Amino acid sequence: MESTPDKSKTDTLNDIGVLKRREIEARIVAPLIERFAEEFGEDRVVELARETVVDVARGQGAVLADAMGGNDLAKFADSMENWTKGGALEIEVREQSETTFAFDVVRCQYAEMYRSLDIPELGALLSCNRDGTMVEGFNPDIKFERNQTIMGGASHCDFRYSLDPSEVSVDLESD
Repeated sequence: MESTPDKSKTDTLNDIGVLKRREIEARIVAPLIERFAEEFGEDRVVELARETVVDVARGQGAVLADAMGGNDLAKFADSMENWTKGGALEIEVREQSETTFAFDVVRCQYAEMYRSLDIPELGALLSCNRDGTMVEGFNPDIKFERNQTIMGGASHCDFRYSLDPSEVSVDLESD
């Protein structure tokens, strides 16, 4: 069984928006995790689920870079429409340049959805857990930092993506 998506296949699930996608996943995965935890022990099952989500996210990041036609920070910023579709995230951009994409999430319908499904503890596992490793698959040179999340009880999520200036390609051709 393959743990990462096949890059040759188009990922059409984003057509429905990532929020709806996460809800569908949660409605299937939460009962499985609960049942497996009863049978095999919660700590091990949650750890395996975390590892699997991270692997899947890394593969999805690589597929996203292909779909976006590049893997620089500008392309990554453009991909945000997948996560914000339908107001799923309300973000305030703090800085956007060739080397930095920094924003705060001030409303997160993902957190609201996990709470409404009465599985807030799985929200971080199934959604927040993907953020850092998804960008690794998109571009391993992009550094990710986040110190707080709405899912964890903070007033906002602080997403900070950066590239070392030496990693930014320079177009030497003149117009």
